[in-house]
Amino acid sequence: MTKHSAFSAEDAAPAQPARRFTSYPPASCRTAAAQAATGSWLDAAARRAEHDDWMEKHPSALAEFEAVLGAAKGKQVVMFLDYDGTLSPIVKDPDSAVMTDEMREAVRGVAERFPTAIVSGRCRDKVFDFVRLAELYYAGSHGMDIKGPTAQSKHAKAKVCRALTASTAAIPGATVENNKFCLSVHFRCVQEEKWRALEDLVRSVLKDYPDLHLTKGRKVLEIRPSIKWDKGNALQFLLEAQGFADSNNVFPIYIGDDRTDEDAFKVLRSMGQGIGILVSKIPKETSASYSLQEPSEVKEFLHKLVKSKQRD
Repeated sequence: MTKHSAFSAEDAAPAQPARRFTSYPPASCRTAAAQAATGSWLDAAARRAEHDDWMEKHPSALAEFEAVLGAAKGKQVVMFLDYDGTLSPIVKDPDSAVMTDEMREAVRGVAERFPTAIVSGRCRDKVFDFVRLAELYYAGSHGMDIKGPTAQSKHAKAKVCRALTASTAAIPGATVENNKFCLSVHFRCVQEEKWRALEDLVRSVLKDYPDLHLTKGRKVLEIRPSIKWDKGNALQFLLEAQGFADSNNVFPIYIGDDRTDEDAFKVLRSMGQGIGILVSKIPKETSASYSLQEPSEVKEFLHKLVKSKQRD
């Protein structure tokens, strides 16, 4: 039988001392890393300062709700609401911009107590299909459903719609939406490096139609008749239609998130009546007096309005 000797510590190879690395990154690397960290911290601090400054100029309509009520005291509140990005979240597919049942009930509650209108860039019928509340006023195509263009311009728009659909087909993700009195070219699903090419295509189509002009919204290019009509005009028209023209006892509240809503905010400032509320998480130039961050805050604001009316 083979004898196996025990393995002793003495038989083992002498232990090697642990390696120690005493070299450090070059000073230039350490300096660059420190500068990058400092720069990142300074950038974050600058963004916070910018946000704080913006919020001071456009405070939360929720945080300042009692101030809003105070300004509206003794006056008739009239509500104006954008749809996309205000009552519904912004989504890649425009046809999927569905509002929640909870938001619908919030809007219904407001409409039962105050004259309420939806002012949207979409066609009026499409917005109604989303909202499905008969007690509201609806102003589609930036209010052009209320006061529309001539039959000639509508015919031109139909031709432009066909031309845009054909010319943008080569850019994946681009979609053309016919909003009755205006056209929308959505590029939310288009790769960013192709945005410029898409805009150039749209402009090349429009060069033969001087009666139409291009405006830009939130990931959308909009083609409208070259007449002075926008959401600001729609707001004024609806106030007049409801008997509030030149009234000192009206308090319009307009809530929207898009560049096209700025026309309404400017009208309110020029009137010196009511307030505009911008829905945005980031600071941006605006004529609105107050801000809300997202549709969930819009819903909360509407609920608070309803409760305030119940207290009266």
